[in-house]
Amino acid sequence: MIELNLKGLNCPLPVLKTKKFLMSIDANTKICIYTTDPASLSDLKDFCKKTGNILLSQSQKDGIITTVIQRKNI
Repeated sequence: MIELNLKGLNCPLPVLKTKKFLMSIDANTKICIYTTDPASLSDLKDFCKKTGNILLSQSQKDGIITTVIQRKNI
């Protein structure tokens, strides 16, 4: 699994950087995204719904939001 550290970035940067990163990797690859912006919980969930990428999990601990997404099959 590939890790993407987006801690400290505020909306809309986590979604924009996730989108750009997903375009550079192979289909079905899983990425683990770390963010600190509370809005990224809903933003990344909505992003997956709109783009067809698969939201595998989201969790929050000590102010760090961990989101796992699987790149959609092209």
